[in-house]
Amino acid sequence: RVSTFLSCSQYHKMYKTVKAATGKQIFQPLHALRNTEKTLLPGYCSFEWEPPLANVSTNTEVGIIDGTCGWTQCVDDYPMETISRRFRYDVAIVSALKDLEDNILEGLKLQNIDEYLGGPFTVVIKESCDGMGDVSEKHGCGPLVPEKAVRYSFTIMTISVVNENNEKVKVFEELKPNSELCC
Repeated sequence: RVSTFLSCSQYHKMYKTVKAATGKQIFQPLHALRNTEKTLLPGYCSFEWEPPLANVSTNTEVGIIDGTCGWTQCVDDYPMETISRRFRYDVAIVSALKDLEDNILEGLKLQNIDEYLGGPFTVVIKESCDGMGDVSEKHGCGPLVPEKAVRYSFTIMTISVVNENNEKVKVFEELKPNSELCC
């Protein structure tokens, strides 16, 4: 579903159509697909920071959270009807690093550091914030209420490690840092 850019409802419709037409279950049912997709989201793999991060929970099983939690309520900060969803930052970074695991291991091999998995690794991250403009949807016959969306993202630019000669070597470098596919 992800590689074909189908929404859940489009996928489910295609699943039912193909199953009815062929009598075979070629595609996974939507509930199985959703369970598989959860493994790709931040908060699925366990990890620990060494040394532990100050003022950050050690619980790593954190899914989507309210983006305004922890803010002190102040009218000047954000409007009352603000909706915000986000992943905890450290959990999102670990998920991104997990996605790059094969690239990191390949980079270690290219640098002849096959057995070196203990770190420490230096990870350079570029943070971004995009104003996505008006994302309003009109429902019913009422007036259109303007809604604005902002997307915060980060790109892992480089990952490096110190080799046995105390030289810092890159084991990963993002080749297209401005591509939306790497955010």
